[in-house]
Amino acid sequence: MIQIDALPAFNDNYLWLLQDAGTRRCAVVDPGDAAPVRAWLEAHPDWQLSDILVTHHHFDHVGGVAELKEATGARVYGPASEQIPARDVALAGGETIEVLGLPWQIIAVPGHTLGHIAYHQAEQHLLMCGDTLFAAGCGRLFEGTPAQMHASLQRLAALPDATQVYCTHEYTLSNLRFAQAVEPGNTELQARVEQVSQWRAQGRISLPSSIALERATNPFLRVEEAEVIDSLARADGQRSTDPQAVFAGLRAWKDRF
Repeated sequence: MIQIDALPAFNDNYLWLLQDAGTRRCAVVDPGDAAPVRAWLEAHPDWQLSDILVTHHHFDHVGGVAELKEATGARVYGPASEQIPARDVALAGGETIEVLGLPWQIIAVPGHTLGHIAYHQAEQHLLMCGDTLFAAGCGRLFEGTPAQMHASLQRLAALPDATQVYCTHEYTLSNLRFAQAVEPGNTELQARVEQVSQWRAQGRISLPSSIALERATNPFLRVEEAEVIDSLARADGQRSTDPQAVFAGLRAWKDRF
């Protein structure tokens, strides 16, 4: 089994470090800063960084890639249509790659950026989704359209319930406050707010989430729920039951929340 640790970076980023104890090889996801990874490697001198997985081109996800590749010789994977430093393998979605001895399916998830990809490992139920699906939220639409992001989230929501969601920011509490405004009658959501509030008060991180939990509590995956539709209608004065339109309205509401 792969062990996964969070290496904090910047104000709220997590660099996910995947470790295979049998081979003493590791991989890192979206290393926007090389320093936390280099510090871990210096503290574990018998380990080798073999792979770097990049989901999209924003600096807080790629800033440390070139330095880490130069220092370790790690193989760099990243989206084909985006400028990824030191990229060795360009991925567009639909491919399968092998990392740490396991097959990973590449899923195209445009929206936050146009070339954004996610990495899915089916056997161990792992999803590295960058800034597309967040715990109780989703990424802002910097490049893509609401229709693209809605379709991308639907692709991820179709993964098995047990899939562990490793997104890259500690946004969960603020996302949950918005979710409460959208769906105040959701009892599973209320329980999640209490749990995450307790975790954060104790200094614990709120990740990973799961696809099952996101389906139950993330408003951006619940655009066909009556309470979500009603809340959005009250918020913007317009009513629609079209899932794409509801998603677009929710994303705009969240942007000004």
